[in-house]
Amino acid sequence: MRVLHVAETLDGGVGRYLSALTREQVAAGWDVAVAAPADGPWREALLAGGATHHVWDARPQPGLSTARELSRLRDVVAAVEPGLVHLHSSKAGLAGRLVVRRRIPTLLQPHSWSFYAVTGAVRRATLGWERFAARWTDAVLCVSRAEAQVAQREHIRARCVVVANGVDLRAHPVASTTDRLTARAELGLVAEVPLVVCVGRLHRQKGQHRLLDAWPAVRVAVPGAELALVGSGPDDEALRARRVDGVRFAGASTEVGRWFAAADVVAAPSRWEGMSLSLLEAMAAGRSVVVTDVPGMTEVVAPDVGAVVPLGDADALAGALVRRLLDPALAAAEGIAARAVVVRDHDLSDHLARVLALCAELVR
Repeated sequence: MRVLHVAETLDGGVGRYLSALTREQVAAGWDVAVAAPADGPWREALLAGGATHHVWDARPQPGLSTARELSRLRDVVAAVEPGLVHLHSSKAGLAGRLVVRRRIPTLLQPHSWSFYAVTGAVRRATLGWERFAARWTDAVLCVSRAEAQVAQREHIRARCVVVANGVDLRAHPVASTTDRLTARAELGLVAEVPLVVCVGRLHRQKGQHRLLDAWPAVRVAVPGAELALVGSGPDDEALRARRVDGVRFAGASTEVGRWFAAADVVAAPSRWEGMSLSLLEAMAAGRSVVVTDVPGMTEVVAPDVGAVVPLGDADALAGALVRRLLDPALAAAEGIAARAVVVRDHDLSDHLARVLALCAELVR
């Protein structure tokens, strides 16, 4: 079977996910192509896994470049002649469905609905598009029950199939005390420093600005504590310009497991999510997590796994981080419970098997 994946980015969770999915499809004997930007930290992993890369540069938002993006994608589709088109995220979902219009079986994977990112008239237009484009969508792959429930609530009348996100348990083993010390030495961190890690694209979706709001209070309660922001993105410059003490900008990394091993607590203060891969990876490593009360987060983080704080409440975020930094026994117990949740419900091999079965069904 020949499948074409279309993605507007190879950064962050989408890049990690595509590298795992395409590798599995190639191993199953499929002919796999990816239309995505020329650069991205996961491009080499895609190629190493056997996928073919077709350059497709797209801006996140519709605009003057959209006509050029549609023309380029039309050329890629014609060259690949796929039996299935798998669209990842909002811009790929827009361009892919306009080009294909269901003449080829079409699978949309939102990786969090696009209308969460906007407000007012833009949100209404975006939601209107999703309702209209449902007619050109054979199935929507939702990575959490919450994502499917949003589609139903917003009257997006497409077939939604829930396959909860998963992580590679072999690649993300429980990080021991020795692993923590080793990771810190490799990363140039002081062995004893209280450390909070946040992994994600530097973008308002991921809420790093709120974490910086909370951080001075954390430093007052836990002197010397450090915060590592692992990732890159459009908000990099603005976040750095705030010059908050005790914050390290680590940049993009394809080895986030090392950062999770080094962490005492992992923060994921997102404003919206489908189901965060970084969160699941942190839990697989046996780390206590502090997240915001948004769909896709609360579905994973039970009370014994970490803390769920109100969206936008910097004081509550600071308090939850301080409690775990000052009580390592609590953080350790939550980390054990977090690993158990991932083992039970979020094994990547199970996720990939179900996605491949869905793709094969759509082609049939």
